[in-house]
Amino acid sequence: MADDHVLVVGAGHAAGQLAASLRQGGHAGAVTLVGEEPIAPYQRPPLSKKYLAGELDAARLLLKPESFYAEANVNLRLGRRVQTVDVATKSVALDDGSRAEWDKLVFATGSRVRTLGVPGESLPGVHYLRTAADVDAIRGEFATSKRLVIVGGGYIGLEVAAVAVAHDIDVHLVEAQSRLLSRVVSPDISDFYHRAHSEAGVHIHLDCSVSGFEGAERVSAALLDDGGRLEADLVIIGIGVLPNVELARDAGLDCDNGILVDGYCKTSHNDIYAIGDCCNHPNPVLGRRLRLESVPNALEQAKAVAATLNGTPTEYAQVPWFWSDQYDLKLQIVGLTDGYDQTVVRGDLHSRQFACFYLKQGRLIAVDAVNSPREFLFSKPAVAAGARIPADVLSDPGQSLKDAAQTWPA
Repeated sequence: MADDHVLVVGAGHAAGQLAASLRQGGHAGAVTLVGEEPIAPYQRPPLSKKYLAGELDAARLLLKPESFYAEANVNLRLGRRVQTVDVATKSVALDDGSRAEWDKLVFATGSRVRTLGVPGESLPGVHYLRTAADVDAIRGEFATSKRLVIVGGGYIGLEVAAVAVAHDIDVHLVEAQSRLLSRVVSPDISDFYHRAHSEAGVHIHLDCSVSGFEGAERVSAALLDDGGRLEADLVIIGIGVLPNVELARDAGLDCDNGILVDGYCKTSHNDIYAIGDCCNHPNPVLGRRLRLESVPNALEQAKAVAATLNGTPTEYAQVPWFWSDQYDLKLQIVGLTDGYDQTVVRGDLHSRQFACFYLKQGRLIAVDAVNSPREFLFSKPAVAAGARIPADVLSDPGQSLKDAAQTWPA
């Protein structure tokens, strides 16, 4: 209903977009965002890049100027935690002792860092990177740190490494798997990024894990499970995240690797929705359920739910896509590589501009585009269509993908 009170648990990307889209779509009822951080909804991707590098100030992180929420009559309750959700009375209890009622509830609780769980990780100088406050603490130590150990060879770890070496910090990166970005890209792309970081001066340690940290007043070394020891005066850990589902689960909602929702992001309760990192949704494009840690996913789900709450039921059906900036390399990813049986490279893997196409039984399922915006834009509709495009067309930069797009067989 147009006058429903929509209460959003969370105040990140998804929540901020939902509030904006509700008002843009004409929602006249109350909108309340409850967030644990003392800051209005902001962008997380710059945290490990430009914000960490000091090239972006806090005000420019915000999704919308703070004045937007007052002008749009959106109630921000920041620095507050929802402790319980009562579905029977349609209310929530906050950590300041207050209660808030709702007509429609949206979980946008996001995710939290996966912790290492080893001795010494509470030492000063050991950091996880998830929030603006985390980066503020890290930036305060960048100027004086000379030896950085990064735990984790995923996007966060590699983006931090690129920033750190530019600050003349000696960087050692430790990855438990046999290659970088092993969950998301092919061995060829892993090798490319390994070379790029090694050439920039990053020392990469594969097939080993950090078993603990040592230090007196602050961290002085990372201890490896193979007996190695890496001296450090700063440590940043990025080994993945976990969805925040506890509130939803305790309220009786169905959860399984996220809060389970239908195609309209509705949970097992008719008046409760979930969006962003915390939700596990059916993807009709891919034909299966998944939980995505992706800003585009969070934003598009928020827009779909806003449209539904504004009276236009809208199914969420998008091809997943992601991006990562490291040095002068912009990696843009379309689709998911799970189950690929063939890769085709367009361009030169030893250059800094190419695309890698992933095929499964001849159909295009994913693309990694490095400094290749045309291939990235082409890939969105092509992956959505499950296009069959001959490998010789995909691999030849002299052949037009646009022309191929007009003729591919479904």
